[in-house]
Amino acid sequence: MRKEFTQILREFLMENGVTVSEFARRIGVRPSQVSEWLYGKAKPGYDNLQAIAVAFNVSADYFLGITDNY
Repeated sequence: MRKEFTQILREFLMENGVTVSEFARRIGVRPSQVSEWLYGKAKPGYDNLQAIAVAFNVSADYFLGITDNY
């Protein structure tokens, strides 16, 4: 079963000990934007998804739910 982005992001933050504020700072968005992603109110666009992958050296496929490994 494919995971939703909210679940993937929540698990990533928890497994890596990254706070919402730190995550937001590293990708250049407001913490409130990350909170919207966590609560399913919004999803990141292409530019933000690319920033996440680069900032954390993780494949975008992981955050898209295509692969379980980052």
